[in-house]
Amino acid sequence: MRRTTTRRDFLKHSALAAGAAVGAQVVGGPYLMAGPAPSRTLNVAVVGGGGMGGYAVGQARNERFVALAEIDDGRIAEILRGCDKSKGEPKVYYDYRKMIDECHKDIDVVLVSTPDHHHAPAAIRAINRGKHAFCQKPLAHNIYECRTLAETAAKNKVLTQMGNQGHCGEGYHRLVELIWGGAIGNVLETHSIFNRDFGGSGGIPPGKPVPKGVHWDEWLGPAPYREYHDGLHPFSWRSWRQFGTGTFGDMACHVMDGVIWSLKLVEATKFSIECLAQRGGSAEMFPQSNVIKFDFPARGNMPPVKVFSYDNLGHEPPPFASRDGFRDNLSQKPEVIKNFEKEAQRQFSEGTIYVGDKGILYTDTYGGGIQLYPESRRQSFQNPPRTLPRAHGGPIEDLFWAIKNDGTPVSNFVDYAGRLTEFILTGQLAMLAGVGKRLEWDVAAMKCTNHDEINQFVRRKYRPGWEV
Repeated sequence: MRRTTTRRDFLKHSALAAGAAVGAQVVGGPYLMAGPAPSRTLNVAVVGGGGMGGYAVGQARNERFVALAEIDDGRIAEILRGCDKSKGEPKVYYDYRKMIDECHKDIDVVLVSTPDHHHAPAAIRAINRGKHAFCQKPLAHNIYECRTLAETAAKNKVLTQMGNQGHCGEGYHRLVELIWGGAIGNVLETHSIFNRDFGGSGGIPPGKPVPKGVHWDEWLGPAPYREYHDGLHPFSWRSWRQFGTGTFGDMACHVMDGVIWSLKLVEATKFSIECLAQRGGSAEMFPQSNVIKFDFPARGNMPPVKVFSYDNLGHEPPPFASRDGFRDNLSQKPEVIKNFEKEAQRQFSEGTIYVGDKGILYTDTYGGGIQLYPESRRQSFQNPPRTLPRAHGGPIEDLFWAIKNDGTPVSNFVDYAGRLTEFILTGQLAMLAGVGKRLEWDVAAMKCTNHDEINQFVRRKYRPGWEV
């Protein structure tokens, strides 16, 4: 995680950027911060301390670290070793349900950084206790959970934030201002590349003894019981349908954040999704190398737009499935991206290209590195002013600032993160439907209107006691 920008950095960056024309690199700073927060210390609980949970642990230590829920004894020991003993140590639990029940009176905010299948069960329990909540991306494991989290957060009037750090950065804010300011005219299509591979094929591997110190039942939580096996803890759970959300669910919150925000896609009440190509996949694991196409109608003054995504681009071991000439997109980039690479004189491995009727914009994984083409458009376009409110550091820092200052986090569940993740998980539905099934999606009804069988994936069943 990058460091939080200081006020001095912010003022310096703003002064330099205010007079700059749109260039080959429009912005590069990660975050902008508007000033120090009050000194009130927050009481923080953390759910999940590994991976991105390290970010949550670090932020909890900056406040008052009240409680920790973690299923791995080795990781617990490591976290406790890093705590400042003069401030005391957090109470430790294996089960976050018990932690929230026992410690809720001592907690202001709960930070959730677990595998995806725990996101909603943990966050909903905190919110229902009236606690502010942070949750890593994607917000939830399925669309129903996204809707429920947003509605419950609004009902309980708590502050929330999702951990898509690009939404806190300068890049996507500037992208939105550029597109809304007419930098490339009407955006007609976008192309997003995810250079990851979370998926596979086949069934559940043979069971193995649970590693010493891993509390397996608590790791499974709401998911159906299974024996411990290879390819799950601590990282590869992302590839498994019961636990992760695949490449698209994992990375679209970053790479497509700007697409959804700048093109006002969450304002669409209906749209269609289709998987044009894919390989792999099974009842247990997500398909790989998917090419997904979204068709959105006009939204306000924005014309209809086609949104394409390509995950794990450039890898094509058989078997594969495809239609409409999209076979090559499993092994090579589409022509629009290759042509843009020629003009830019560089290769792109992850990011998004926005194609307008007056030019093209590019952003990288987290919204930085903005580039505007062609050269003639870059020279003639007048850089628009900065009008959007900026975040106050990274996602957790911004949430803490909002709690202390009666503010609004930039990627809160109610206004943005819930709808963003709902949109992303409709792409997952197209993946699971398979190649060639065009799904018509009704946002308000939260259902596919033309292939009812796919609606079984809108929500899931929970082990008793772990329900959302």
